[in-house]
Amino acid sequence: MPADPAIRRNVVILATCQMLFGSSRLLLIATASIIAWGMGYKALATMPAALVIVGTAIATMPASMLMRVTGRRLGFMIGAGIGALAGVMVLLAIVRNNFWLLCAATLTYGVYAAFGQYYRFAAADTAPQDFRSKAISLVLTGGVVAAFVGPYLAKSGQNLVTAEFMGSYLFLIGLAVLTALVLIFLDIPNLTPSERAAAQRPLSRIMMQPVFIAATLAATMGQGVMNLLMTAIPIAMLEADFQFIDTAFVISWHSFGMFGPGFVTGSLIKRFGEVRIILTGVVLQIVCIGVALSGEGVMEFWLAMLLLGVGWNFAFTGGTSLLTTAHNPAERAKTQGAMSFINYAFVAVVSLSSGALLHFFGWEWVNLSSIPLLVVAALAILWFALSRGSAVAAPA
Repeated sequence: MPADPAIRRNVVILATCQMLFGSSRLLLIATASIIAWGMGYKALATMPAALVIVGTAIATMPASMLMRVTGRRLGFMIGAGIGALAGVMVLLAIVRNNFWLLCAATLTYGVYAAFGQYYRFAAADTAPQDFRSKAISLVLTGGVVAAFVGPYLAKSGQNLVTAEFMGSYLFLIGLAVLTALVLIFLDIPNLTPSERAAAQRPLSRIMMQPVFIAATLAATMGQGVMNLLMTAIPIAMLEADFQFIDTAFVISWHSFGMFGPGFVTGSLIKRFGEVRIILTGVVLQIVCIGVALSGEGVMEFWLAMLLLGVGWNFAFTGGTSLLTTAHNPAERAKTQGAMSFINYAFVAVVSLSSGALLHFFGWEWVNLSSIPLLVVAALAILWFALSRGSAVAAPA
């Protein structure tokens, strides 16, 4: 950690927010498809979870531009309020046994997620250049605790009150409120007048840079594969006759794989460079697919999802770190917003297709359809490395 106490405090606060947000998101991912299944919408059971991504895609650019005006703290608090509202909507959907209200609720939660996915960018706002990749990865470590808290709260709330999973969403509302309270202590200055007035390139010019293309494709393909498989997991395990406790176990370790490496990913990026770390992530996700295709026991699901999480962490953190070199402070909001919109718009399509692939073709084809996405990520990052004339060499 850097010597500046303000930077240290912000990283800790943002990691805490990541933990609280991640816990609520895993709670939702673990339960939404099962709730929809219980309402009788089996072919559309993954739609509520997928709509989280749709909501995120819709709100990423507006959230980024709003925070450019309001600052990070107020923007994040608005997002937390939207998350609490989404929890209330799920409760009403359960009481009324209304699938479409459930879908509206998870779409609303996606707006909260659009704000939450900027926690890692906020960590880099005031961090010195040599600490940015570490700040990003340390914030993501908040997901380590979330890996176990989210599924635990989902299980604990399953039969807490009369209707199944109502107690879980009471917990989700509490997590969102607690996030807003923690954010009171966040202190990230907004852009100064001179930074606001600085010359900005057109967004199209920024997006045509090889570094933007490579960073965005690496993060997007890694995120796409992760969501394609993770969205299908609860139903795949349900169809394989596993209990919810087994599903919660697998999702917990998947999330641990996603965020646990954050303690070292920043240091690995500093040592080996973004290119090598992203390629390592792609390879790990390919191995994950091999494991998933080898069998449908709890151990196969567990190991595949653990590898998927670690691979995502390397690809996503590497892509995020790489993007910080593509813009100046004045261009930050629109550049981050553009990357996030592309990321979540693509992932929304992938997530929505996950349920149909699983329902009509089975778990095997969900996995096989991930391979082309990983090939695109690998080719993009290799093209970028060659375009800058350094291949996969680590920085000096």
